[in-house]
Amino acid sequence: MLGNIGFPEIMIILVIVLLLFGAKRIPEIAGSMGKGIKEFKKNINEATRDLDVDSPRYEPRLTNSDLDQTRRPPASEESRPEPKRLG
Repeated sequence: MLGNIGFPEIMIILVIVLLLFGAKRIPEIAGSMGKGIKEFKKNINEATRDLDVDSPRYEPRLTNSDLDQTRRPPASEESRPEPKRLG
């Protein structure tokens, strides 16, 4: 969408901004936008750094009992107890 904006379109946008805000307020607006973008990028970088450093990576560790459970064959039909009949 923004790939179709050329020099004439940017000039039209700048003229509209100049008419809306005046020549005196444009440097203030540009400065505050720059500060806002800088703070936004700083917060994004801090958040990603916090997520990378503080969150422990989940690495499941298998113990011997876990390995024994995974090696056991499933219970056969014969070893299951007979269901109790009600009534």
